[in-house]
Amino acid sequence: MTTEREAPPMTAGERETLRAFLDFHRSTLAMKCEGLSDEELRRRSMPPSALSLLGLVRHMAEVERTWFRRVIGGEDVPLVWSADGDYQAAYDATGAGSAEAFAAWRAEVERARAIERAAESLDVTAYQPRWQEHVSLRLVMLHMIHEYARHNGHADLLREGIDGTVGV
Repeated sequence: MTTEREAPPMTAGERETLRAFLDFHRSTLAMKCEGLSDEELRRRSMPPSALSLLGLVRHMAEVERTWFRRVIGGEDVPLVWSADGDYQAAYDATGAGSAEAFAAWRAEVERARAIERAAESLDVTAYQPRWQEHVSLRLVMLHMIHEYARHNGHADLLREGIDGTVGV
């Protein structure tokens, strides 16, 4: 499967721009993982880190689930791989399969998109228990862009270490 990645618009409204940049970064993570075997996706960066491309996909599924479903959507759903709220636990993809991780991540992305689209505005707020304060949908979208951008930098290095692929 080839991931399509659409460049964000150069001129657009705030919400459309945030959506486009978030989707751009989501697609970038998928592209960094394309064409690799489960073993390659599980390959760790360097000791003692458990970080791998598959671990990043699992982590981002948890992050999408937390910010959009649990915080903005108010859903009482458990985390998938981070039972104790330790989001680093998802990084450890030892023995994990890519089919399950990518299915979970894609499902969380689709649910996040639906929650965002259903919100009246970027000014919608919800309580974020970890930070113990209310956050806006705007902040959540910006935080997600930041989270993906940061981890896509990790993905760049991980992919280069696996097969020498750079860029994208």
